[in-house]
Amino acid sequence: MNSYHLDHLQYLEAEAIHVMREVAAEFDRPALLFSGGKDSICLLRLAEKAFRPSDIPMPFLNVDTGHHFPELNEFRDRRAQQLGAKLIVRKVEDAISKGIAIPSPGEISRNRLQIPTLLAAIEEFRFDCCIGGARRDEEKARAKERFFSFRDGFGQWDPKNQRPEIWNLYNARVNPGENMRVFPLSNWTEMDVWEYIRKENLEVPMIYFSHRRKCVRRHGQWLPVNDLVPPRNGERVEELVVRVRTIGDIISTGMVESRADSVDDIIAEIAAARVTERGSRADDKAGDAAMEDRKKAGYF
Repeated sequence: MNSYHLDHLQYLEAEAIHVMREVAAEFDRPALLFSGGKDSICLLRLAEKAFRPSDIPMPFLNVDTGHHFPELNEFRDRRAQQLGAKLIVRKVEDAISKGIAIPSPGEISRNRLQIPTLLAAIEEFRFDCCIGGARRDEEKARAKERFFSFRDGFGQWDPKNQRPEIWNLYNARVNPGENMRVFPLSNWTEMDVWEYIRKENLEVPMIYFSHRRKCVRRHGQWLPVNDLVPPRNGERVEELVVRVRTIGDIISTGMVESRADSVDDIIAEIAAARVTERGSRADDKAGDAAMEDRKKAGYF
């Protein structure tokens, strides 16, 4: 009798597809969070494998802070169109003008303002589940998440009161107004994501590969110079060969010096890296407690 063994990536893929199919079976109005970043690109391929030849049975949702890299938004829009999916974009700028999101005096980052924008979109479309690409290896707050992460009627998360997930059985029960955040890539690592991208020959935004960009050194990292991040007095602008490991707002995404211009090069670079991918994100410099507080309030 022959036995069939899955390799590491096949196991992760099967697990994630199972989670996606559970979402489709258990929820009435799910959505898939798609930013155009590497993790959500993997989610799209997993959704194709889970549901094709039928249409992907959920719209794509993106919260646009207005500080996104243009390359990312172009890729997001193009991929949604290629897949024939409905893309819903809700902008922080519009949430501010409507009084849904209220910036504090002098607040530059829009990370916190994504929370009311996302919660308003969930309420507007009555989403009872949102699928995201967060992984437990990214940082400590995300390591506390379950695959199915319950949010109460206020969109809040309680890390000390989560539902058990024994034998891959998921409790998807929610009352009206409550919702679930689901993370099919929970057990993946940054290396797994890039090896899956290589295995599936997935297109990713060119910003992930080495390119020339003007940068300034600030808070121990290279930030891209642009209208939102102009050089300050005393800062020297340098043109470097850089790429991003993880993409957030253009004002907080640190660039890493790199010659990696192929997926194979990126995989080799990650294998030798001694800094986590989110070590290049200025919005994470406040520490894990800050991320956990944002998640408790409704941050994805």
